[in-house]
Amino acid sequence: MAVYALGDLVPDIHPEAYVHPDAVVIGNVTLGANASVWPTAVLRGDDGYIVVGERSSIQDGSIIHTTARRPTLIGNEVTVGHNVHIEAATIADHALVSSGSVVLNGAEVGEGAVVAAGAVVSPNFVVPERRMAIGVPARLREGYEVPEGRFAYAVESYVERGRRFRAELRRIS
Repeated sequence: MAVYALGDLVPDIHPEAYVHPDAVVIGNVTLGANASVWPTAVLRGDDGYIVVGERSSIQDGSIIHTTARRPTLIGNEVTVGHNVHIEAATIADHALVSSGSVVLNGAEVGEGAVVAAGAVVSPNFVVPERRMAIGVPARLREGYEVPEGRFAYAVESYVERGRRFRAELRRIS
């Protein structure tokens, strides 16, 4: 895996976390137990810090960055889909940030909330608990509440996938 210190900033990766060999983790980044970071994802904690909670997955091609003014905080059991960009935002526990979406500086995604695929969450926008943000720029989907535990299967799938890859992945060329 490509894990880099940047000066005195050294990633803190829990021994039960999984970082794919083609992912990049730089600087002030903390990964909790059973968190996973997948191919071509980049977590760059250079100006500020990044925390990824327990059992959360950062899927292929995602970019997680921060700023000197705001950290990026990703809670427990969060699914960050493929090709997502999160910049200096807070994602609460059990949320889903769907593939191809963008969550910008100061935005907050509440517990159990969903950012729909391709949505762009503007700076400082708040997605309340168990609500869904859709569109560009993102707005709340009216009259819809995300069922509690709706994405627990995805969390468990990526925890198990991380264990499998840690035990079975081998390069053959």
